[in-house]
Amino acid sequence: MKRQRSTLPRNGTRRLTARRAIAASVVGALAVTTIGLSAPLAAYAADVPAPSAHYDMTHAGASLIDVSGNGRNATLTNLTDASFVDAGGDDVLRFKADGYASLPKGLVTGTDNSFTVEYTVSTQTSANHFGWVIGDGVGPWNTTQLGNHVFLSPRSSQGGYTNQVLSAIRVKSGTDNGESRLPAGGGLNPGFTTLTMVGSGNTLTLYRDGAVISTLTHTRAMSSIIPSGDVLGYLGRSLYQGDPLLRADVSDVKFWDVALTAEEVSSSMPTAAQKTAATSALLRGDVLATMLGANSSLDSVSSNLILPATVNGVALSWASSAPSVVSTAGVVSRSIIENTPVTLTATTSLGTLTFDVTVLAPSVAADLDAISLATRTTENLPLATKGAVNASAITWTSSDEELVTATDASYAAPAVGAADPYAGGGIVTRPAYGEGDREVTLTAHATLNGQTAERTFEVTVAEKGRWAPDAGYAAAYFKSDGDEKIYQAATSGNDFFTFSPVNGGNAVITSTADTKGLRDPYILRSKDGDKYYMVATDLCISCGTGWGPAQSAGSLKIEVWESTDLVDWKRTNGDNTGITINQPEAGMTWAPEAYWDDDLQSYVVFFASRLYSDATHTNSDKLYARMFYVLTRDFKTYTYPPASWQDTGYARIDSTVTKIGDYYYRFTKNEESGAAGTLEAGKDIFLERSKVLTAPTTQSSWTANPESTWQLTDTRMTSLETGQSGEGPEIIKLNEGDPNNTGDGYVFLVDNYSAGGYRAFLTTGAAIASSQQSDRLSQRAAWNVRPVGGLPASPRHGAFVSVTQSVLTAMHQWTDVAAVASTTTLAASGSTLTAEVEAADGGDVVGTVTFSGGSWSKTVDLEDASASVTAPAGVGSVTAHYDGYADGLVATSSSSAVSIALDITAAGTTRCVAGKVTEVVTVTNRDDVAATIVIAGAYGSKTVTVAAGTSASATFTTRLASIAGDTVSISAQSADGRSHAFTVTVAAAGCN
Repeated sequence: MKRQRSTLPRNGTRRLTARRAIAASVVGALAVTTIGLSAPLAAYAADVPAPSAHYDMTHAGASLIDVSGNGRNATLTNLTDASFVDAGGDDVLRFKADGYASLPKGLVTGTDNSFTVEYTVSTQTSANHFGWVIGDGVGPWNTTQLGNHVFLSPRSSQGGYTNQVLSAIRVKSGTDNGESRLPAGGGLNPGFTTLTMVGSGNTLTLYRDGAVISTLTHTRAMSSIIPSGDVLGYLGRSLYQGDPLLRADVSDVKFWDVALTAEEVSSSMPTAAQKTAATSALLRGDVLATMLGANSSLDSVSSNLILPATVNGVALSWASSAPSVVSTAGVVSRSIIENTPVTLTATTSLGTLTFDVTVLAPSVAADLDAISLATRTTENLPLATKGAVNASAITWTSSDEELVTATDASYAAPAVGAADPYAGGGIVTRPAYGEGDREVTLTAHATLNGQTAERTFEVTVAEKGRWAPDAGYAAAYFKSDGDEKIYQAATSGNDFFTFSPVNGGNAVITSTADTKGLRDPYILRSKDGDKYYMVATDLCISCGTGWGPAQSAGSLKIEVWESTDLVDWKRTNGDNTGITINQPEAGMTWAPEAYWDDDLQSYVVFFASRLYSDATHTNSDKLYARMFYVLTRDFKTYTYPPASWQDTGYARIDSTVTKIGDYYYRFTKNEESGAAGTLEAGKDIFLERSKVLTAPTTQSSWTANPESTWQLTDTRMTSLETGQSGEGPEIIKLNEGDPNNTGDGYVFLVDNYSAGGYRAFLTTGAAIASSQQSDRLSQRAAWNVRPVGGLPASPRHGAFVSVTQSVLTAMHQWTDVAAVASTTTLAASGSTLTAEVEAADGGDVVGTVTFSGGSWSKTVDLEDASASVTAPAGVGSVTAHYDGYADGLVATSSSSAVSIALDITAAGTTRCVAGKVTEVVTVTNRDDVAATIVIAGAYGSKTVTVAAGTSASATFTTRLASIAGDTVSISAQSADGRSHAFTVTVAAAGCN
């Protein structure tokens, strides 16, 4: 092939503008004093052929610009402006296993085996990731789906290549996978390293910063590799199915359709000084991002700085111009009385980095400004006793301590377990359901360095929510490594093994923030039962994150929502993002769960994490998973940093907790592939108990004292029954009325993650509580795995929770909770009327009842679902109407009419006596009590007592030969207080 000579400068690093020239020295306060690269520089500069494409990480929109002038732009996928950073004037593309670039055809043609790829990269991540690949066709190993290709991995995790450069050529032939690897030649140099692969005939040569580190003689043809489509290959994407996307910083990539000579390789690549400058500038930015900690900028430092020992593989040693103000460990003094400038200097193998810091004098006001309390609460309040900014001492007073407690001046931390960070303050006693919300004024009193200040907060304490008996169950889960969204299911009734999907089988929550993946959801019902909280892991394996990076550089956040109906979920922090609860030294935050702690009057949120020596995550020792916890009262604010909960020197993940009697019972997964001390071999579930939920565990022990730590009571609980490894254990108390509950019933579930999801064991609280080394729960005859069926289809690590009938119905209909039907019955005792209101689900009923009769009515508050009233005289028939309550959770209803009048009738007649008219009025008592009856008309009034079921007559002499019609009043009264008043007409009559 004819070789066209380049018009580029001899170092081959032309940029579009002068601004983009990589500086030979570090910008700002960075001084480069050493080169720090092991590769020798070329003795002279050779002319270099023009590249077929040159990507210096100039970008526009979704295009990675080819600055060679050939117009061969690459296409970016899931990489945005935020993926690029400026490193001393040079753009660097930061691949974070979140995207890749598709290379266009034409960079290498395959007409012969001659080609060159120059790749300048920096990474500390070892994984099965590709830096670049020529070829297309993603597929499994040794299949025709996997396209033929040639690739380079800058830092591999493959056996024999761990932390070294791995490169290979692959052309499949028959049953032969066709891959030939270049021998391992070592790893990257410090900082940015240029890796150049040259293909010439049947030889591949790999250079590191201009020096040959590996060669391979092969029989493959590039013509069998170059794809026929528009995509030549990729930057940052592997063709092997399941491999993660790249995690690395890339500053420069060039392609040639010719084989460069060794001299041309050395001349083409960025110079050592340029790479050092870019490394140092990038290093400065990374150090700055790490060291800030909770501070917004170095100009306003008020909390401790994080001064890393290593960043990007470069060691740093720190010095401070004022160690008493900022120590070399990053500790910031809070006892200064004026703002103080400090210079921090980091010495590295690449030179020195200096950072000018201004430490703000602490202010009481800043701590008070940082306090955020809900204006209306259903939970205990996080009344902090230590300022979040300047560590002021804070005490609280309350206008109503029966409603919200103040700080307890005599509070003493327990000997075992977590201390209450609120020192007895903030404990809320909610008004009973139906009593309505109440107001309280809380006052924070802060003291620091002789300064004092106070601030008041008005808080509404919400009444308790409506109670109703549990009538079913709900579940939340994700489906697979390729479907990391939250799904939900619900039982058809009060039978745990009748689950079916809700929301049409569609995902309930899909993440658009953070890693964009949701795994391991856990639902906790609030301590008062009227709210649900859900926490989940922020992790997306399907986005290209490998399991190694997921543990070494995983999210420090948990994703958190709340709901009253399990249908409408809202973020507790009000933002579309998770909440950071873990520390910078942590590698991941996995499988968060929560449980209510009776002693702390707070929720304990616990999770699995690796813990590195510092925030750079560069050490490789003691990287077993262990369990940590934080405390929260509102699932919005959390204690910090996380406290160590389980650290036995062996990997543990996936704890879940229930309380039976005075003890907490904790089921956890042994993540070791072998025996973990006392724990039996195998990745399986073990059981422990303790009276102190937050008690630390430093070893597994059958004889540990459960009064002060956790005692092992069972191990290897599931695999011998299921034949599978298990994780994600869950323990659920069965509802009353569930046919699976023969009394004190529990269901234990284990996620057989490689065999279809959850399997269930039925047990009892007594059985769990009685487990011990000599009589283990899992070795009893009753410990049997149930047949598959009745659980959500293929659920992965999820949660199960009891729900009321109204929530169950709402989930199946995927609507808001509807009002429960009610029935109102009315009974009378004399003139006293009593209305009873019953909800269809058997739950609480509050609100008012209105009694009505004729023109009379009266509204009365329900007490214990009952209301009574005394009707005034003259009211004969009454109905009662349940008016409902402000929350609308129980529908209105009306009773049948009830009569409260005496059952008295009367009739009037006349007769003639001695030519004069005489009136006769007969009254009949058809009631079951005697009545005193007053009969009054135009000719007199008489009172008669009429026994139950009898009649009596009153006679009135008119002394007239004829009378007009006469209206006679009848007024009856009984001893039980009832009455009846009416009139009867005596017809006109004459005696002629």
